[in-house]
Amino acid sequence: MASKAWQHPYVNIFKHVRVEEWKRSAQEGDVSTYTDKRLKCPVFLIRGPVPANSYILVPKNSNQSLGLTGRFFYLLFRPTAGKYFVVHLDVAAEEGHAIRVSFSNMFKEFKSTATWLQFPFLCGAAKDSVYHHTSKSARHGLVGPAPSSVRWTCLMLDLQYALSVYLDRCFNHLKSIKLCANMSVKNMFTSDLQLDPGVSFSEAKLMGLTSSQGTGPMPREMSFPVPKRGSWHDLYDHIKFPSEGTKLPFDSIQKGNSHLEARCASNRRSPVREEPRFVNLRKVVQDRVSLIQQITTPNLRNQTPVVTDIPELGVVSTQQKDWEQESASSSSQQLTSRSPWDADDGGVHVYVHPEDGLSKHAEESESESEEEMLLPDPILRLNRIIGFGGATSKCALWTKSGDAVVYPCHAIIVSMTISSNQQRFFVGHTDKVSALAFNGNTTLLASAQIGNNSVVRVWNYHKGNCVAMFRIHAHSLSCLSFSYGGGILCAVGKDSHNKTMVVVWNTRNVSKTGEVTILAKAHTDVDINTMKVAFFDDTRMVSCGHDNIRLWRVRNGTLRSCPVNLGEYHSMDFTDVAFEEGNSFDPHLDDRTLFASSRSGHIFEIDYSRVVIRNVRRLLPAQRQHADRREKWTSNAGSEDGFLRLWPLDFSAVFLEAEHEGPVSVVLVSSDSLQVLAATSTGNLGFLNVSSRGYNTLMRSHTDTVLGFSVDGIHRQLTSASSDGTVRIWNMDSLHQLYDFVSEDSPCSVAFHPSEQIFSCGFSSGVVRVFSISTAELLAEHKQHGGPVVGLTFSPDGEFMYSADSQGSLALYNSSEEDHNVIRVACNVVARGTERAPDALTVSSDSRCLAFIGPSEYIVTIADARSLDELLRVDVSILDVESPRLDSALKVCFSTASTEHLLVATSANKILWVSTKTGRLLRELSKVHKHQCSSLAVSEDSRFLLTAGHNAVKVWDYNMQLNVNSQMFIGHSQPIRQVSFTPDQQCVISVGDAIFLWDFLANPAKPLTDSCSPLKANYTSTLKAAAEVSGGQLSNGMPRQTAPLPSSPPPRLDVSTTDQVAQVALSSLSICDDTLAIPTSPVQDPGPGGFSDPRPAVSFLKVTDLVDMSLLNTDHLDTVDVKQKTAVRPDCYRHFIQRFKTSSLDQTVVAPQTEEEGIKLKAVIGYNGNGRGNMVWSPDQGLFAYSCGCVVVVEYLHTGIQRHLQGHSEEISCLALTNDAQTVASAAGGSNGSKSLICIWDVQNGTCCNTISYHTGAVQSLAFSRDDRFFLSVGDFSNPVVALWSTKNFQLLSGASMSGPIHDAAFSPSAASQMACVGSQGVYFCLIHTQGLDVDFKVQRANAPSEVGDVELTALCYHMDTFLFTGTNRGHVCAWDVNTQCCLMTWEADEGEIGVLLCRGSRLLTGSNTRWLRLWEVEAVQAMKPQQNVCSVKDSRTTVVLEREVMVDGTMVSAAFDNTMDMGIVGTTAGTLWYINWSDNSNIRLVSGHKSKVNDVVFSCNESHFATCSEDGSVRVWSTSSYELVVQFQVLNQACGCVCWSPSSSKDSTCVAAGYSDGTVRIFQLTSTEMEMKLHPHTVAVTAIQYSANGHVILSAGKNGLVAVSSPVNGTTIRVIRDHKGAMITTIQCVNEQCKSFELEGNEMWLAASADRRVSVWAADWSKDKCDLLDWLSFPAPPYFAGDSLPPSMAAFCPSDRSLVVYTGYGVEKELSFYSLTKKQIIKRIALPHWATCISLSSDSQLLAVGSKERVLKLIKSTSGRFQDFVQHSDSLQTCRFSPSGTLLFSVAYNEILLWEVQGL
Repeated sequence: MASKAWQHPYVNIFKHVRVEEWKRSAQEGDVSTYTDKRLKCPVFLIRGPVPANSYILVPKNSNQSLGLTGRFFYLLFRPTAGKYFVVHLDVAAEEGHAIRVSFSNMFKEFKSTATWLQFPFLCGAAKDSVYHHTSKSARHGLVGPAPSSVRWTCLMLDLQYALSVYLDRCFNHLKSIKLCANMSVKNMFTSDLQLDPGVSFSEAKLMGLTSSQGTGPMPREMSFPVPKRGSWHDLYDHIKFPSEGTKLPFDSIQKGNSHLEARCASNRRSPVREEPRFVNLRKVVQDRVSLIQQITTPNLRNQTPVVTDIPELGVVSTQQKDWEQESASSSSQQLTSRSPWDADDGGVHVYVHPEDGLSKHAEESESESEEEMLLPDPILRLNRIIGFGGATSKCALWTKSGDAVVYPCHAIIVSMTISSNQQRFFVGHTDKVSALAFNGNTTLLASAQIGNNSVVRVWNYHKGNCVAMFRIHAHSLSCLSFSYGGGILCAVGKDSHNKTMVVVWNTRNVSKTGEVTILAKAHTDVDINTMKVAFFDDTRMVSCGHDNIRLWRVRNGTLRSCPVNLGEYHSMDFTDVAFEEGNSFDPHLDDRTLFASSRSGHIFEIDYSRVVIRNVRRLLPAQRQHADRREKWTSNAGSEDGFLRLWPLDFSAVFLEAEHEGPVSVVLVSSDSLQVLAATSTGNLGFLNVSSRGYNTLMRSHTDTVLGFSVDGIHRQLTSASSDGTVRIWNMDSLHQLYDFVSEDSPCSVAFHPSEQIFSCGFSSGVVRVFSISTAELLAEHKQHGGPVVGLTFSPDGEFMYSADSQGSLALYNSSEEDHNVIRVACNVVARGTERAPDALTVSSDSRCLAFIGPSEYIVTIADARSLDELLRVDVSILDVESPRLDSALKVCFSTASTEHLLVATSANKILWVSTKTGRLLRELSKVHKHQCSSLAVSEDSRFLLTAGHNAVKVWDYNMQLNVNSQMFIGHSQPIRQVSFTPDQQCVISVGDAIFLWDFLANPAKPLTDSCSPLKANYTSTLKAAAEVSGGQLSNGMPRQTAPLPSSPPPRLDVSTTDQVAQVALSSLSICDDTLAIPTSPVQDPGPGGFSDPRPAVSFLKVTDLVDMSLLNTDHLDTVDVKQKTAVRPDCYRHFIQRFKTSSLDQTVVAPQTEEEGIKLKAVIGYNGNGRGNMVWSPDQGLFAYSCGCVVVVEYLHTGIQRHLQGHSEEISCLALTNDAQTVASAAGGSNGSKSLICIWDVQNGTCCNTISYHTGAVQSLAFSRDDRFFLSVGDFSNPVVALWSTKNFQLLSGASMSGPIHDAAFSPSAASQMACVGSQGVYFCLIHTQGLDVDFKVQRANAPSEVGDVELTALCYHMDTFLFTGTNRGHVCAWDVNTQCCLMTWEADEGEIGVLLCRGSRLLTGSNTRWLRLWEVEAVQAMKPQQNVCSVKDSRTTVVLEREVMVDGTMVSAAFDNTMDMGIVGTTAGTLWYINWSDNSNIRLVSGHKSKVNDVVFSCNESHFATCSEDGSVRVWSTSSYELVVQFQVLNQACGCVCWSPSSSKDSTCVAAGYSDGTVRIFQLTSTEMEMKLHPHTVAVTAIQYSANGHVILSAGKNGLVAVSSPVNGTTIRVIRDHKGAMITTIQCVNEQCKSFELEGNEMWLAASADRRVSVWAADWSKDKCDLLDWLSFPAPPYFAGDSLPPSMAAFCPSDRSLVVYTGYGVEKELSFYSLTKKQIIKRIALPHWATCISLSSDSQLLAVGSKERVLKLIKSTSGRFQDFVQHSDSLQTCRFSPSGTLLFSVAYNEILLWEVQGL
């Protein structure tokens, strides 16, 4: 299991599951909340006449578990007077058993079973009440309804005690809790501490109670309030179990003796737990109490958070046996020293490291300590397998508990939990598994594989590890059988002479020593189908086969047998044998009956002792296949007619019957005889529940090789085609088979439509069929092909479908129509043969290019995806001139994020990166697999490459920049046919022998960050410029000004073109490893605005009031600097990496004068969680500053007023504050290759008093010395330079270049001349020597202690004068002596990387990427003395105490606390700043922001609130006055693309509607803060949404151009408007306007603008269901090259005149167009210097706000053209929005939200 540290000292269960959200918990019946007068806080009230019908359940789903390991369960509740209540606790024991512990005042006496404990509960009452006096005088406790004076109760239940005493079980963890009516509940929690609610914190401190003693006071958030001078025990009840009460019934939960409570209350002694009192226990319990107490005595180290038992670090003790080296992976767990139960979810890591270097990158380094590896390691984890059988379908086993089934799937053994379908894997066999066997209690599992010298493995089933492996000199091993006790293992196979061989092994010591010895061996000519060891005698076996049934016995090392006299039945084929099993293990065999089944349908009853047949019955006319063991009342039979039948032993009638789809191959009854497992030869596995007579299918599978697959990412479905002749569709979450398409023709390849619920299938006859899944019908059938279909795919936009056959034909279909008409068929263009199936075709991500191998196997062709016109040919056969054979292409694949890359796998076991524009060879990778590559795929962000070769899957670093660029994963037993990422990039699927679903564990790249290779990232702007100047003409038809300088290209492949025009388009952009030479003199834009010259603050744009258009001049070309290859980022999150941006600031922009600004920045919403150390706080001065984008926000917490420091143009990385809080320093990266900028700010007047531009890369850290004399700046990993500056004039005093990346730096708090920094190479101790004006900077480096392994030191802080704490990326804290520069001690403070360290006095704060913030008491460190060896906390006997811990919403990146460490502020990567108060255990959000890209922002009608939506699926509503987050609606795994407010003015009916990437629309009610309705009007992402002007309908638009009109009342889709189909809708706007002037009926108008530069205007009256097209606008545009990023098309009604439509988008010129609906023409144009990315029109004045990719927010006066530019954003603007009154304006760039106050121009 995972670490329990997070559960100390206690776990607040309601807070842990966020019970108020009801996402991880469930409520049923009458559950409400109210404020209790006594407790003065909200509590839950559960009530109802039947307790079982009203309850709170935690967790919500039965297949989930709380996993709480605390032995004490605390419940704070009050039973409802006069009512009954019930509480159920489901706990797990160490042995895996699930046990329910229940207590209730309904129970009259204690009851127990093996799985259930029921305790009576005796309610307490108020002191001196009638009930109190009655119960005192009564001998028997008053069990029954709660009394009227029942009080709030703190119940403590010792779960470990309950399980050990009553069931002889060891408690492991608490799984779930069910609180049933009738009661009030405040909270519940678990802990390993025995807490006393009657002791306050101050009293506990006086008494010296600490957690190290296993006790303490109740946490504040769990305590009951007590008035001054009041007694807790006079107001509340404290009930503990085991109870100190003496009333009957015993074994009940009741209040302790009153005199004990009084004594405790008066003396206030330390509430140390007494030994459990066993009073009047049953004798059977008394006899075993002493033994149980020894077994279950708790370990003290689990009861305290004091770190005193930390194991030695860096020491691993492993012992491997010789046989362990025979397989790359012989365990079901990852091959590390970690326990199998330490895995996060018990999953399987099936992987090995590559043994030989596969590229030059992998062979350059031999030192493992210096290797840069592909991370994380492993990057794949096997999650689920769809498949059953392989070598045999006759193997399937029950576990003894009956909760799991074990079966083989080719070379992997699968254990599936039948309740949740969760799978666990046993991996190690190298060929298909042919036999399985369990011992009697299912602790040992034996397995065998096919092949010569078959291997047998023995596994510890519960741990999942292989305990023994041995070979048997036989092939075709078909049967295994364990004895009941596990001491004997028997196997049957064929020897080298094809004779039957029987081997018996002694396995008694296999669990302890792994020793297995042969007891006996026999060779025989007798045929054996099945052999079983008798459950009552390990030395006896029975077998059956053709013509024989034999009894075997091992005696004196020999194996002897005797046949059963079959008489007239001697020629029968016997299939299975089974003993009649009873509960007795009597050695007398007289009454033992042996049953045998035959293929002819006979059942034989055989007298075992006399070896004669008693009875023969013919049950079935069909052939018998399998018969299972017989209990005393039933017999089970499966047959080849597909029926599973249950018979009584007299075989008088069929008790139950279940029909299967194929012959039943195995039947097995669970140990409780209530479930019957059945498998069929057609690959189905299921079980019959005898009591309910229900049948559950566990697994369906293909019975032959899986040839190909395709994934529907929207509906989470997977379709697969197999050689068994079926096409099946699976649910990827449940693994259930949804559909099965059977055809006489064999399927070859399948493909899902990217957005519709449609898939196509190609067959071996050449037929292509298209199916609709929703209607389960055939949509189209095409017979253009004459051979098997080897390639079948859809274009990513869903417009076209492509197919290719083995005869060389290629077909293009129109998939936008239902019948999928054929557009074109090209013959002899694809290479002949079936070797490239099923993915012979690949389409680029922009749907413009199609690539395939052909017309010969040596040629790769790139064609136009819309016409199949050939664009480029590449000959791959001429690369290796020394090779004696020509290299041919096997597979092709486009890079997803970069359409300029085409990957080609060749027969020489290479992968080639080819430019799709020029045909040049960009990169080459050799020795990809030991065998040829059979499939390849690229991740969506182009960071990873996936390849399959033979039986292995490999994941590669796409850029090949690491020393170890790949990881290999095994598991398949046959060659893999296809491998690919799922559309959500969360999984990898590989198919061949079965369908493997792997979890892809790589962290997703941030949008626009790491989404392309360094080639693309470094050369993007360069190549754009190259593209513009290297072609024959520019995109607008103007000749180029200068010719490109020649470069030395890499070896170019043989390129031949058939279309010169197409070649120009393709060759205009190339990516290669050579540095491109680019002309440095840009072509300036001599536009009317004079943008190349500085402009005054008052500027004007060109306004044209004529209909005629003036041509726009040539766009200017940016000057581009080509960057060289940069250093590799270190493996730690603490290091700052600037978010990748494609935008760049327009340097010609001139900001307006301060007093003349048309808009003024009012507020910044959010905090930049991507920064590092970008928040500072001075508790003495009350100064609080943080960064968001390129703005520093200064806020005084007592007033909440913001001030903004504006001077940066790029993202700010870090901040620093002087000790007098008068100066703030901020650092941001440079733009266009310039150096980073450090600004020094005067806090009082908000001005920049100095700037520093020194570091070439980003700035990692800033710091001021204790006396503020020195200032320190640290460069990032690209240039790790530490620079020291004087704060008088900020002149450079000294600088030092470090040996590796530096992550953090700090000055000594006492000595201004001392400082330290940490990084990849260790810790650096620095001394500053000053002599006059000279400064000497001395640096001494010390390596990280070897005890913590190969780590990065990520954070540091000073402690007192002579100690330094450092944190590592593996969670260790190291304490150093500053004077000796030696590490004194280490301890593991966290499971993840520590990025934040702060020390104040004797308290140390740690923050990590596990989201835990922990406070440690480190006073004992001062007593440490330097030693020769580094000590752990345990060795040094030094106590480091964990005082407090809290989990926040993200990784910690900044922190600031007061001098006592009682309160402070913490910043996280989630964009949140938290106020932490340790004294009262509170945490409050100070600042909230979006972590992901913000897609939309919109004001409410009354402007009191505004709403935002983001890529992370959240919709947030904020207060406009306070900028605080009011409510957040979160939808997981979806992106929210648009949001709008309902037009209602009533606060009670105000709603917010949002559109999501899955095509849904959700309506949220603000008053109830709940989702009111969910609509699904689209199959693709929703891109625009708007309520109609009157609120009658909701208009939403999808990415496919369809506009849906839906009712917000019932959620139905009223109509769908298809006029814009095929082009994404970017804008929808609705306004109130009478349409009579346009001669149409309607009371409102609305418009829609699409990406194809078309705008439709409509007149509507939704109350009458009328909607008519008023006008249709199409705007011209010049042609553009493929891959160009076009600006969006946007339109809006003019607020002052609704008959005017304002439009902007890609066109001949950059401009705003004003179109008159009455005059039907453009009446005005306003020229723009940049393409607009967002626009908004003010209703109060003639103002327009326009945002651009150049980061400029432009405010324009539409009448005069006067404008002002504002550049406060660090990225391109994507949204701007005026408030309804026009007084406020929002602008958004990525996740930066700025609120402006509009003053006017």
